[in-house]
Amino acid sequence: MTEDGNTTDMFAAAEGRETLGTTLGFEYVEVSPDRVVLTVAVTEKLQQPHGIIHGGVYASIGEEVASVGGQVWLGEKGHVVGTNNNTDFLRSASTGTLTATGTPVHRGRSQQLWRTDIVDQDGRLIATSQVRLANLTTP
Repeated sequence: MTEDGNTTDMFAAAEGRETLGTTLGFEYVEVSPDRVVLTVAVTEKLQQPHGIIHGGVYASIGEEVASVGGQVWLGEKGHVVGTNNNTDFLRSASTGTLTATGTPVHRGRSQQLWRTDIVDQDGRLIATSQVRLANLTTP
């Protein structure tokens, strides 16, 4: 995984802890202030009773990607928190590997907006998420 100093510190602080991302199986491929890429293997634990991926998984992926990217960008100035998550489910998936790529749409003094596209192993767009973050800076 490519990362910078802020990313290393953030992941070191979470090391050894069970988070939603580790529970769901998120694997980071790239982390930078301008782009976050993660993959997740589709397993039965991610499926709803009908055998397709639960929509909450896509929303969780979008929130994770935006929060990590937003925090890396904000750095030591403070912390980010999600204030809105809008995730659209475009097609269903039940097997394979998902890849999520998040990039900033807007980054300002008090807020950020990140977009994450989630594709399947064939590159088909499965879901897209926009997450708004509040930048909680320390004076």
